[in-house]
Amino acid sequence: MNFHINNLVAEQQNVLELFNVQKPKPSISIIGLGYVGAVSTACLANLGHEVIGADLDALKVDQIANGISPIHEENLQNLLQEGVGDELIKATTDVTAAVRDTDITFVSVGTPTKSDGGCDASYIISAAQMIGKGLKQKNAYHLVVMRCSIPPGTTLNVMVPEIEKASGLKMGEDFGICFNPEFLREGTAIADFEAPPKTVIGANDERAAIALTEVYQPVDENVIITTIEAAEMVKYVDNIWHATKVCFANEVGRICKPLDIDSHEVMNIFIQDTKLNLSPYYLKPGFAYGGSCLPKEVRAVAHLGEELGVDLPLVNSLAKTNEEQIQSAVDLVKNTGKRKIGFLGLAFKAGTDDLRESPILEVIASLLKDGYDVKTHDPAIGKDTAIKGQFNYVRNVCPHLEQLIDELPDMMTDDCGELVDDCDVVVVTQKNANFQMQVGARLHNKKVIDLVRLFDELPKTQSYEGIGW
Repeated sequence: MNFHINNLVAEQQNVLELFNVQKPKPSISIIGLGYVGAVSTACLANLGHEVIGADLDALKVDQIANGISPIHEENLQNLLQEGVGDELIKATTDVTAAVRDTDITFVSVGTPTKSDGGCDASYIISAAQMIGKGLKQKNAYHLVVMRCSIPPGTTLNVMVPEIEKASGLKMGEDFGICFNPEFLREGTAIADFEAPPKTVIGANDERAAIALTEVYQPVDENVIITTIEAAEMVKYVDNIWHATKVCFANEVGRICKPLDIDSHEVMNIFIQDTKLNLSPYYLKPGFAYGGSCLPKEVRAVAHLGEELGVDLPLVNSLAKTNEEQIQSAVDLVKNTGKRKIGFLGLAFKAGTDDLRESPILEVIASLLKDGYDVKTHDPAIGKDTAIKGQFNYVRNVCPHLEQLIDELPDMMTDDCGELVDDCDVVVVTQKNANFQMQVGARLHNKKVIDLVRLFDELPKTQSYEGIGW
């Protein structure tokens, strides 16, 4: 869809340029003149849009109307003054009128935290009601763009019903809806708007997606189009990841200091690896980590912190969340109600025969303990693989797996297709072409639990279930 929308917009622009026609830019209202709203007002006006900033705070409205920045942000006041001088920026406390008199409405109201830690949607509801009243006063199609950080589902389940109730109109017919997360860093917000790290548009229909893509074309020709719910979640995931990076770096600093190691030197080396450390690698939901390195090193650093008297909550939590992922796989199998289970893949990753701390062994052991019938297949592991020797390496941390290691050769089969046919449930732990072919041919009559995203396009059958999708 990304390719389709971006190319459609580009083709339309090429046709207009061929006939030397300038398509009028839509007028935009922005509800909420806080940080994001004020920056968006200035930047959208700088792109040539007529912008009406709307807020119930009369002081903010007066400042924006006079080209005065309500916040300290580099170059913001200059852009506001230029927009006001060019008669592209206006401001009002009449939110309903601002919606009525424009083509697109951006919503940037506050979403504070409630006492229970959840998101307070009261400002969103209030804005939606005023938007609905504004839409009721006009006959033309209108696009509403949500920009606030909100839990997935809020746009469609909270905002849209309020708009429809207040306007008597229907989403997708009379007005469009998009979720457009902002990625503006305070202090560099103008620069981030003009050269965004990414532009994400969550939309339910093509008309809405095209309209908003056209707004962003001058600053980003490769807009990412997705569902509204995915766009809502992306905003949360981005910020959680940034918080994780801050905490990770700080824990590195805390453990380096008593060892008299320069933590900045360590991290400067760490970030030079853009193949693994700063890359998409390891950042796809799937099964637990395992192998000869990751579990051992996590334990070693946690132990080192304990010896030094340094608290490392993030590092210490890694093993726990890994255990939760293993338990999730066990639960998925047990929830099928089937007893004959086949596992495609034993090693901790494809292309190796390394069974050391392979997390799938924990799943198998748990099922065997409860009396399940288990078969396994791994193209790199056979009855002549030195399984016992590998186990001796991890005996101190996995003594509970000794019985499984003894029995494992009797569970193995060399024939992948035979395993899939014989078992009631197939658990896929590695991604390879043969597994994909054998499982894909039997999807409609075989329960499949996928721990690795075996198929790029998710199968549309109830017999298939992924661990994180």
